[in-house]
Amino acid sequence: MSTSDDTGKLVLRLALGILILLHGISKISNGIGSIIGMVTANGLPAGFAYGVYIGEVVAPVLVIIGALTRPAALIIAINMVVAIALAHTGQLASLGKSGGWALELQGMFLFGAIALVFLGAGRFSAGGSAGRYN
Repeated sequence: MSTSDDTGKLVLRLALGILILLHGISKISNGIGSIIGMVTANGLPAGFAYGVYIGEVVAPVLVIIGALTRPAALIIAINMVVAIALAHTGQLASLGKSGGWALELQGMFLFGAIALVFLGAGRFSAGGSAGRYN
Protein backbone atom coordinates (compact mmCIF):
# COMPACT_ATOMS: atom_id res chain seq x y z
CA MET A 1 0.00 0.00 0.00
CA SER A 2 1.46 3.34 -0.99
CA THR A 3 1.36 6.62 0.88
CA SER A 4 -0.81 8.11 -1.84
CA ASP A 5 -3.37 5.28 -1.39
CA ASP A 6 -3.50 5.95 2.35
CA THR A 7 -3.75 9.69 1.74
CA GLY A 8 -6.66 9.11 -0.66
CA LYS A 9 -8.44 7.01 1.98
CA LEU A 10 -7.89 9.77 4.54
CA VAL A 11 -9.35 12.39 2.19
CA LEU A 12 -12.37 10.17 1.48
CA ARG A 13 -12.88 9.45 5.19
CA LEU A 14 -12.68 13.10 6.16
CA ALA A 15 -14.93 14.32 3.34
CA LEU A 16 -17.62 11.72 3.95
CA GLY A 17 -17.40 11.85 7.73
CA ILE A 18 -17.43 15.63 8.09
CA LEU A 19 -20.18 16.21 5.53
CA ILE A 20 -22.48 13.56 7.05
CA LEU A 21 -21.67 14.73 10.58
CA LEU A 22 -22.87 18.23 9.71
CA HIS A 23 -26.29 16.70 8.95
CA GLY A 24 -26.16 14.93 12.31
CA ILE A 25 -25.27 18.13 14.16
CA SER A 26 -28.27 19.78 12.53
CA LYS A 27 -30.48 16.98 13.82
CA ILE A 28 -29.01 17.33 17.32
CA SER A 29 -29.63 21.08 17.22
CA ASN A 30 -33.07 21.07 15.60
CA GLY A 31 -34.46 17.69 16.62
CA ILE A 32 -35.75 14.86 14.49
CA GLY A 33 -39.46 15.61 14.44
CA SER A 34 -39.56 15.55 10.65
CA ILE A 35 -37.72 12.21 10.60
CA ILE A 36 -40.20 10.75 13.11
CA GLY A 37 -43.02 11.95 10.85
CA MET A 38 -41.52 10.26 7.78
CA VAL A 39 -40.83 7.04 9.68
CA THR A 40 -44.31 6.74 11.16
CA ALA A 41 -45.93 7.73 7.83
CA ASN A 42 -44.21 4.70 6.33
CA GLY A 43 -45.57 2.36 9.01
CA LEU A 44 -42.40 2.08 11.05
CA PRO A 45 -42.18 2.65 14.80
CA ALA A 46 -41.21 6.20 15.85
CA GLY A 47 -38.17 4.86 17.72
CA PHE A 48 -36.67 3.83 14.38
CA ALA A 49 -36.03 7.53 13.69
CA TYR A 50 -33.45 7.71 16.48
CA GLY A 51 -31.17 5.53 14.37
CA VAL A 52 -30.38 8.70 12.45
CA TYR A 53 -28.14 9.69 15.36
CA ILE A 54 -26.09 6.52 14.88
CA GLY A 55 -25.92 6.99 11.10
CA GLU A 56 -25.22 10.72 11.12
CA VAL A 57 -23.28 11.28 14.35
CA VAL A 58 -21.65 8.14 15.78
CA ALA A 59 -20.69 6.46 12.49
CA PRO A 60 -19.25 9.64 10.91
CA VAL A 61 -17.12 10.31 14.00
CA LEU A 62 -15.75 6.76 13.78
CA VAL A 63 -15.05 7.24 10.06
CA ILE A 64 -13.29 10.57 10.70
CA ILE A 65 -10.96 9.15 13.34
CA GLY A 66 -10.54 5.87 11.49
CA ALA A 67 -11.81 3.47 14.13
CA LEU A 68 -14.12 0.60 13.11
CA THR A 69 -14.18 2.30 9.73
CA ARG A 70 -15.68 -0.49 7.65
CA PRO A 71 -18.68 -1.15 9.94
CA ALA A 72 -19.18 2.60 10.47
CA ALA A 73 -19.15 3.20 6.71
CA LEU A 74 -21.66 0.36 6.29
CA ILE A 75 -23.93 2.07 8.82
CA ILE A 76 -23.65 5.33 6.85
CA ALA A 77 -24.52 3.46 3.63
CA ILE A 78 -27.56 1.88 5.28
CA ASN A 79 -28.55 5.29 6.67
CA MET A 80 -28.43 6.71 3.14
CA VAL A 81 -30.50 3.87 1.69
CA VAL A 82 -33.13 4.48 4.38
CA ALA A 83 -33.04 8.25 3.76
CA ILE A 84 -33.48 7.73 0.03
CA ALA A 85 -36.31 5.25 0.61
CA LEU A 86 -38.16 7.48 3.08
CA ALA A 87 -37.61 10.93 1.61
CA HIS A 88 -36.37 10.74 -1.95
CA THR A 89 -37.90 7.83 -3.88
CA GLY A 90 -39.80 10.25 -6.10
CA GLN A 91 -36.49 11.74 -7.23
CA LEU A 92 -34.67 8.51 -8.12
CA ALA A 93 -35.13 9.00 -11.85
CA SER A 94 -35.08 12.81 -11.82
CA LEU A 95 -32.56 15.38 -12.91
CA GLY A 96 -31.88 18.55 -10.97
CA LYS A 97 -32.12 22.10 -12.29
CA SER A 98 -28.49 22.08 -13.39
CA GLY A 99 -28.83 18.78 -15.27
CA GLY A 100 -27.25 16.47 -12.70
CA TRP A 101 -29.02 13.66 -10.91
CA ALA A 102 -31.48 15.08 -8.38
CA LEU A 103 -29.98 12.78 -5.74
CA GLU A 104 -26.33 13.36 -6.51
CA LEU A 105 -25.49 14.40 -2.92
CA GLN A 106 -27.21 11.35 -1.46
CA GLY A 107 -25.60 9.22 -4.15
CA MET A 108 -22.12 10.52 -3.35
CA PHE A 109 -22.67 9.86 0.36
CA LEU A 110 -23.97 6.35 -0.36
CA PHE A 111 -21.29 5.32 -2.83
CA GLY A 112 -18.50 7.04 -0.87
CA ALA A 113 -19.54 5.00 2.17
CA ILE A 114 -19.63 1.80 0.10
CA ALA A 115 -16.14 2.59 -1.20
CA LEU A 116 -14.89 2.91 2.40
CA VAL A 117 -16.48 -0.43 3.30
CA PHE A 118 -14.25 -2.02 0.65
CA LEU A 119 -11.15 0.19 1.04
CA GLY A 120 -10.93 0.52 4.80
CA ALA A 121 -9.34 3.37 6.72
CA GLY A 122 -5.73 3.19 5.61
CA ARG A 123 -2.76 3.72 7.88
CA PHE A 124 -3.56 7.37 8.66
CA SER A 125 -6.22 6.34 11.14
CA ALA A 126 -6.69 5.54 14.80
CA GLY A 127 -7.09 1.86 13.96
CA GLY A 128 -4.24 1.68 11.48
CA SER A 129 -4.39 -0.34 8.29
CA ALA A 130 -3.77 -3.64 10.07
CA GLY A 131 -7.00 -3.52 12.06
CA ARG A 132 -9.55 -6.15 10.99
CA TYR A 133 -12.41 -3.62 10.76
CA ASN A 134 -10.36 -0.77 9.37
